[in-house]
Amino acid sequence: MPEESDDQVLGSLGDYWSIMHRRRWWILLPTFCCWAAVWTGGWLWPDRYESEALILVEQQKVPEHYVMSNVTLDLQDRVRGMTQQILSRTRLQATIDRFHLYPRSRGLSSFLETRDPVERMRKDIQIELVQSDSKTGGRPGELTAFKIHYFASSPETAQQVNSELTSLFIEENLKSQQQLSESTTAFLNSQLVDARAKLEEQEAKVREFKAKHFGDLPSQLSSNVQILSGLQGQLEGVQRAVDGATQQKLYLESLLQQYQSAQAALVTGESVVAPPEAVEKQLIDLRSRLVDARSKYTDDYPDIVALKDKIAQTEALKKQIEDEIVSKEKTAAANDSVKPSSAEAVRQRPTTSMMQIQSQIKSNQLEIQNYEKRRRDLESQISSYQSRLNLTPATEQELTDISRGYEGSKLNYDSLLQKQNQSQLATSLEQRQQGEHFSIIDPPSSPAKPFSPNHLLVSLGGLGFGTAVGLVLVAFMELTNVCIRREKDLEGLVHARVLVGIPSLSARGDEPLRVLRQGMEIVAAIVIVVLIIAGNFYSFYKG
Repeated sequence: MPEESDDQVLGSLGDYWSIMHRRRWWILLPTFCCWAAVWTGGWLWPDRYESEALILVEQQKVPEHYVMSNVTLDLQDRVRGMTQQILSRTRLQATIDRFHLYPRSRGLSSFLETRDPVERMRKDIQIELVQSDSKTGGRPGELTAFKIHYFASSPETAQQVNSELTSLFIEENLKSQQQLSESTTAFLNSQLVDARAKLEEQEAKVREFKAKHFGDLPSQLSSNVQILSGLQGQLEGVQRAVDGATQQKLYLESLLQQYQSAQAALVTGESVVAPPEAVEKQLIDLRSRLVDARSKYTDDYPDIVALKDKIAQTEALKKQIEDEIVSKEKTAAANDSVKPSSAEAVRQRPTTSMMQIQSQIKSNQLEIQNYEKRRRDLESQISSYQSRLNLTPATEQELTDISRGYEGSKLNYDSLLQKQNQSQLATSLEQRQQGEHFSIIDPPSSPAKPFSPNHLLVSLGGLGFGTAVGLVLVAFMELTNVCIRREKDLEGLVHARVLVGIPSLSARGDEPLRVLRQGMEIVAAIVIVVLIIAGNFYSFYKG
C-alpha cells in the first residue's frame, strides 16, 4: 500500500510537470504581458510624495500647585477642534491659492479625480495622534504628540504645504488657548461683579439692621450684662448714700433740736453742763464704724479717711457746743437782772453752732435731692438695659435670618475671588506662552522617494497576476482539450491491453529545425526572465 501511494503522488507530480512543460508558453507569455502592462502602468501613474512633521505637546513649565490651568478641555478634543478649524474650506482654499495646488487636469484623469480641490486636499491631509504607554513613563492613553502627514505630487510642495499646516496648528493652539483662558477669566470677572453687588446689598441690610437695633445686638449681650451689673451696683451705692444722708439729716435735726432746748434752758436759768446726747451717740457710732472698717481695710482706704474726718468734725462740734454752753451759763449768771423780754431775745438769737447745723441740714437736703435724682436716672438706665436684654433673643433670630444670606453671599464672593485670581494667573501664563503648548520636534520632511505608488509591490503584483492568468488559461485548455498522450490515459478508456506503441517519427530535415526552435525558446525565456528580474530590481532601487 505505501508503495502504491508513492507511485500515485509521483505520477501526479509528473503529470503536472508534463502539463507545465507542454503549456509553458501559455504560462510564460501571459505572465510577462500582464507584468509588463502593470509595471508600465505603475511608472505612468503619478507619483505622490509624503511629508511628515511631529509636534510635541509640552506641559506648562510652572508647577500646577502654583498655577492651575483654567482650560479644562481635553487635549484630544482640542486637537480635533483645531483640525476641524484648520481643515475648514476658508483656510484650505487660502492655502490652495497660495501654493497653486490641484490645478484642473484634462483628459481621462479628470474623470477619475474629485473636482473639488478642498475635498482633495482634505484627503491628502492625515493627522495621527501619538499616545503614551507604560513604556514611555506617562499615563496610558495620554496624548503626548501628533503627526501631520501631507501627500503631494512633488517633494517640495509636500514640504511647503506641511510647513504651512504645522504653523497653522501651532498658531491655532496658542490662539485657542489664550481665547479659552481669557473667556474663562472674563466670565469669572462678570460673576465676581454680580457677587460683589449682591454682597454689598446684603452688607447694607446687615448694617441697617445693626444701626436700627444698636444696643440690643447679640454681640453686645455680654457688654450689656456688664453695664447692667455696674448700674445695679451704682444704684445700690446711691441707695446706701441716700440712707446715710437721711440718717445724717435726722442726726442734724435732732442735734439742732437739742441745741435749741439747751439754749432755752439757759434763758430760763436752768443749768446745762453736758452737750447734747446726739453728739455723743454720733461719736460712738462713728468710732464703731471706724473699728469695723480698720478690720477690713488699711488706714489709706477712702472710707476710713472719710470716717476719721467726720469724727474730727464731730469732736470739734462737740467742743464748740460745750464752750458755747459754758459761755452762756456765765453770761446768764451775770445778767440775772435782765428783763424777760431781753432773755427772750437772747434765746432767739442764733449762735454760730446753730447756724452751722442749719447750713449742714440744707446741704444735706440738697445732697439727698441729688442722690434721688441720680437714683431715678440709674433706675431708668437699668430699665432700658433690661429691655435690651429682653429684646436680644428676638433680635438674634432676625439677625440670623439676615446674616444667613450675607454669609452665603460672602462665601460665594470669596470663592469667585479666589478662582478669578487663579484664572488671571493662568491667563498671564498663557499670554507669556509658559502654559501647555505645541513645539515642533521633527520639522516637515522633504521626501526623497515617492510614497505611492510602490513600484516594487506593483511589479510583484503584476507578476503574480500574470502567473495566475497563465495558470487559469492552462487549466482551461487542459479541461476543454482532452487528448490521449500516454498509455496510462488509454487504460481508463479501453479494457484491452496495449500491445504495440508507435514512436514519434520525424523527417530528415526536422531535427535542425527542432533544435533551432528549442534554442530560440530558451533565448526568449531567458530574455523574459531577465526583463522581469531587471524590472523588479529597478523598481526596488527607485522605490
